[in-house]
Amino acid sequence: QVQLVESGGGLVQAGGSLRLSCAASGSIFRPLAMAWYRQAPGKQRELVAAITSGGSTNYADSVKGRFTISRDNAKNTVYLQMNSLKPEDTAVYYCHHGVGAAGSWGQGTQVTVSS
Repeated sequence: QVQLVESGGGLVQAGGSLRLSCAASGSIFRPLAMAWYRQAPGKQRELVAAITSGGSTNYADSVKGRFTISRDNAKNTVYLQMNSLKPEDTAVYYCHHGVGAAGSWGQGTQVTVSS
């Protein structure tokens, strides 16, 4: 059982920045892939960024060049640095740990970008 606790969400003006953090705890025997997803009202949850245990990353086209995912394996923590935020980035952001349906989800943190 893995527990994920997200933090760092909030309200920011367009063009601003936020940094999300997600700390994993529990039955973690080795670093696994971690990712950030988001879900806007009335829309499906979508992948924002992912990072493997070795540090390889991939991003949604909509955030490339603006968002950066990183991790600290010693702390079992993943980060999402979000710059040049846009109103369309408004969503609940969820952290995911592990692979697919076998992985764990955080409770989500709200990010609201005002125009």
